[in-house]
Amino acid sequence: MNIMFVSLGCDKNLVDTEMMLGLLQGKGFCFTDDETRADVAVVNTCCFIGDAKEESIRTLLEMAELKKSGNLKGLIAAGCLAQRYREEIRKEIPEVDALVGTAAIEEITAAVTQVLAGKGGDHYRSLTQAPFQCRERVVTTGGHFAYLKIAEGCNKRCTYCIIPKVRGDYRSIPMEALESQARKLAEDGVRELILVAQETTLYGVDLYGKKCLPQLLCRLSEIEGIRWIRLMYCYPEEITEELIDTMAQEPKICHYLDIPIQHASDSILRRMGRRTTREELEMLIGHLRERIPDICLRTTLISGFPGETQEDFEELYRFVNEMEFDRLGVFAYSREEDTPAADMPDQIPDSVSEARRDELMELQQAVAFEKAEEMVGRTLTVMIEGKVADEDVYVARTYRDAPDVDGYLFVNTASVLTTGDFVQVLVTDSNEYDLIGEIAEDLS
Repeated sequence: MNIMFVSLGCDKNLVDTEMMLGLLQGKGFCFTDDETRADVAVVNTCCFIGDAKEESIRTLLEMAELKKSGNLKGLIAAGCLAQRYREEIRKEIPEVDALVGTAAIEEITAAVTQVLAGKGGDHYRSLTQAPFQCRERVVTTGGHFAYLKIAEGCNKRCTYCIIPKVRGDYRSIPMEALESQARKLAEDGVRELILVAQETTLYGVDLYGKKCLPQLLCRLSEIEGIRWIRLMYCYPEEITEELIDTMAQEPKICHYLDIPIQHASDSILRRMGRRTTREELEMLIGHLRERIPDICLRTTLISGFPGETQEDFEELYRFVNEMEFDRLGVFAYSREEDTPAADMPDQIPDSVSEARRDELMELQQAVAFEKAEEMVGRTLTVMIEGKVADEDVYVARTYRDAPDVDGYLFVNTASVLTTGDFVQVLVTDSNEYDLIGEIAEDLS
């Protein structure tokens, strides 16, 4: 039987998809990307913001049409939308045969088997249980890099965020399980581990009584075959001196830090339920750059949060201009039901939120282009991602580039390289967000 998976949303959701694929593969199921050959379609959904919710619903409706036309025998909705809108999906999309909640991904085999037998069903488990782990994942990122989800859920309760309601409280995955999974990934050819969670910096507090991300990083650094370890989703107030020391001392840890700060106006930060001030953010950024001079800092912001005045926005604009983040993304505020922010007064019109987002991104574009130009003349270690068809050009990433969200370095060479190879490249030019270079040394 052929199963088609559609994985939507974040990289953390993708890890869940890869684990479900691993479970099904272990039971002898085959996979297809061809919707005309699929017996069952599984949509791993997202509902973090309005656009993600709409994409999930649209995808389910498209699969429902395929089922009605006879191409599909069954349709399964999994993930965040299935967790949050169980009754609504049952009522509005009756073509969905089974639902699998965020804490029940280990039941995917049972769900598929039931659907193929003509039976539906709902599969949900408590959001307080330990996160499920499957060592035999099917890595879908090309095999040379993989995401390692180190925790599930979140305790922060930011006023705009629905995640705790659909993923539960923060639950770390035991260090031994993560190390075992990482070793298996390395054996299968993975060379870059990207650590993800709703918040990576709190890793271990629930299991070990303290923040243990530095210890986890040291253990992962010992794994043969892993060349890069990248950190995502590090909340600024939880970044410790021990973590900074570990990043500075362990050569495998990329000098790259993703720090979602969301805003810079103290009044808006308080309304968001965030736990930092602008002054604290400035001090942290300055300290990180002092301790690790070549660090690449990425952040995300929200424009148009309820109550954001023009003065608040101008403060955020000045902050972005002064801080000169290497990488930055901006989301226009999405009003999510069942969140405190949805009921706040002074909601901002979408047109204003989007205009402010565009203004911030235009400012950041100039910063990013200038920073790309500053890289010309430097020699960087890069990982090969693939080859441009019919050209002597390879696509690569530097330590400054996370997959799918950052830029690329295009390597001009007649040499034969393989995806996952590490080479030294002299940067010879820049093109907006991307870099151009030539081989200096093969490190593979």
